[in-house]
Amino acid sequence: MTLSSQSPSSHSWSAADYAANAHFVPALGQPVLDLLQPQPGERILDLGCGDGILAEKLVALGVKVVGIDNSPDMIAAARLREIDARMMDARSLTFENEFDAVFSNAALHWVKDDPDAPVVGAFRALVAGGRFVGELGGHGCVSAIAVALMTTLERRGIPDAASWIPWYFPTVDEYETRLRRAGFVPQSVQLLPRPTLLPTGMRGWLETFANPFCAALAQNERDDFLDEVTAILKPVLCDSQGRWTADYMRLRFAAIKT
Repeated sequence: MTLSSQSPSSHSWSAADYAANAHFVPALGQPVLDLLQPQPGERILDLGCGDGILAEKLVALGVKVVGIDNSPDMIAAARLREIDARMMDARSLTFENEFDAVFSNAALHWVKDDPDAPVVGAFRALVAGGRFVGELGGHGCVSAIAVALMTTLERRGIPDAASWIPWYFPTVDEYETRLRRAGFVPQSVQLLPRPTLLPTGMRGWLETFANPFCAALAQNERDDFLDEVTAILKPVLCDSQGRWTADYMRLRFAAIKT
């Protein structure tokens, strides 16, 4: 769930903040697990395991799980759940022909600089006939939020604000092409609208996921920046009862290594 192509200084993950502000991420991951159809005794790689909540569900089904993530805090949290969690970059997977499936939820959109690399690594990690199943942000995901973040950076004199976007949100056609190029046979690739209630509001979401934008500013400017972004978004993403919704689009896929 937490793979970032940004440097550690521009985006850091806190397991405690993630649990408080983004617990909806693993909670909404059940449809991807259903698509995976895990079987007892299978060996499955959780690519971007985060704090291990979904890996824990797989273990409860009798699956042998290895989780990888690039956040030390998330790895520590996953290990507390007794997950075999390992520090590893999604762009440099070291496994070869050893997993029945590779599973990923809400992680691959953080690999913006080389989105082919985790797909190629997943293919290499799988045995013949193995499956690659996952969900990431899709084309148009959090578009209102991204526009507000960029507009507010530009107001503060930051040039080329779009260069601070940390996410990769592909179209269906684009991701199918990446899967096929790596050697996979896609079984399904869907773009699914999923407006998502935010448990701690927009400010909590921004504090968890917008660190790369904040990195464009001096430390003493960041709170005001997030306040301004929140105010811009309130008329369109906050309802009359004060409930915030993020404009999520998800790309869900399943592919086979033949």
